[in-house]
Amino acid sequence: MAPEREVVRRELGREIGRERLPAGATATTRPRARLDQPRPRRPRILPEWDPEAFGKLSERIARFIGTGRFIVWMTVVIVAWLLWNVSAPAPLRFDEFPFIFLTLMLSLQASYAAPLILLAQNRQADRDRVNLEQDRKQNERSIADTEYLTREIAALRVGLGEVATRDWLRSELQDMVRELQDGHPDGHRVFPADRSGVRDVDDR
Repeated sequence: MAPEREVVRRELGREIGRERLPAGATATTRPRARLDQPRPRRPRILPEWDPEAFGKLSERIARFIGTGRFIVWMTVVIVAWLLWNVSAPAPLRFDEFPFIFLTLMLSLQASYAAPLILLAQNRQADRDRVNLEQDRKQNERSIADTEYLTREIAALRVGLGEVATRDWLRSELQDMVRELQDGHPDGHRVFPADRSGVRDVDDR
């Protein structure tokens, strides 16, 4: 019985470990790739590099090319090149007139400098675009906050228009005191003077 159980266990293990084939597929069909596992990296022929590091290097080179120091050094190298190939002994000259090798070197330098400058400009344009987008969002938030504060201030002013202020209360009290001192407009005093020697009928 034990060997039979072992055989059954092995068969079940094979069935569980075997990937399911789609409906209607045969044994020769390519097995379906599993989605719960990452795909293996494909071997690449071309070398890989970090785009961010390459972009920073291109910006440094473009920034150096656009300085006066680069122009001075380039002028010094060209003048030394020409002087050496004109005044040096013939066996030591490596680029005689018409200086074809110098022309080739300058063309190579220009062909590399132009793409590097364009790459640096593209990176700067991307940064400017991001900054402009952030500024636009900040302006929208500022406008929304300003409109909210304007509505709040208008509501406060409307509410304060219905509230009795200190000046209004002072003016009303002064008018009441003046009326009490001068009497009513119809000529009757609010508090008539006591008549001496006369008693009221209702006095007890």
